Amino acid sequence: MTTFFDTLQTQTARARDDLLSAPIIGLAMQGRASRDQYVAFLGQAYHHVKHTVPLLMACGARLPERLEWLREAIAEYIEEEYGHQEWVLNDLRACGADADAVRHSAPSLPTELMVAYVYDRIARHNPVSFFGMVHVLEGTSTALATEAAGTLESSLGLPRKAFSYLLSHGSLDLEHVEFFKTLMNRLDHDGDRAAVVHTARVVYRLYGDLFRSLT
Repeated sequence: MTTFFDTLQTQTARARDDLLSAPIIGLAMQGRASRDQYVAFLGQAYHHVKHTVPLLMACGARLPERLEWLREAIAEYIEEEYGHQEWVLNDLRACGADADAVRHSAPSLPTELMVAYVYDRIARHNPVSFFGMVHVLEGTSTALATEAAGTLESSLGLPRKAFSYLLSHGSLDLEHVEFFKTLMNRLDHDGDRAAVVHTARVVYRLYGDLFRSLT
């Protein structure tokens, strides 16, 4: 039996491949990315990760009563995700970068557009759209983060504490991904499912633009 998560994977495969073709990802996996590029990645990660909890709150506030079970799951997500942007700043400090400057800087255009798009989808279309972004960020991170962190740690000579964000969203986060699959497979409304697929496709494009802006 094909589950909705399986369908989501299939219907977003081309968009996912486009993201993974970003040159900086290949460089990182080959150990050829520079420290400056890694610092730039962390800077943009900070600017979208700090919106994770506000986006969860916005989604939860707008869910209809028929999705009360999903609102309960969002409360669990909020507890788990709170404060993760500070992990990114700690990684920046471990790289010798100015974390305070990043905190007060503006995001790149791709990052700003990605975050704004998801807020808009929640507010004006379907709040369940938010989980399209979750699919992109968690799926991409689990597939790449642990391997990239190990390669970059070796090639850049940075301490392990400079990779807490990547490692926390890598293979160690597989249980979180399984939780996400369970939630998606409970969605039984065609409109909700379509909203997740569409948002995931667009976020793959915008997240890919974020990576391309680092090269």
